[in-house]
Amino acid sequence: MFRNPDDEQIRTLLARAKNIAVLGCSPNPDRPSHRIARRLQQWGYRMIPVRPGVAQVLGEKAYARLADVPLEIDLVDVFRAAKDAPGIVEQCIALGLKAVWFQQGIRSEAAAERARAARITIVMDRCISSEHLRLMP
Repeated sequence: MFRNPDDEQIRTLLARAKNIAVLGCSPNPDRPSHRIARRLQQWGYRMIPVRPGVAQVLGEKAYARLADVPLEIDLVDVFRAAKDAPGIVEQCIALGLKAVWFQQGIRSEAAAERARAARITIVMDRCISSEHLRLMP
């Protein structure tokens, strides 16, 4: 059964991350992914929007796929359906990424098992904004 990392591990993950790819980042300011992306920028992270068919979000160039991002990605924050989670973890493995965060409401035991087997830190069913507010000074 999947268990999220403890508070200290999440705090360390958030403190070490500089570049956060927001997979499924919407250009629509009313969407949760857009609001979270803006908060990430306000907290000093480099937010990298990943969404096909979008040129930019919040002043940052958007990329169609994780594989298209030319920058080092420290953390992938996912706004996609749970059914997509295993494939997203496979992309992270192929790219050598070390951490993936599935937003509140997204859980996949298969994705969690695969990520852990590949030594990828995985957080599921938690809001990165809420956790940041709770854990970061």
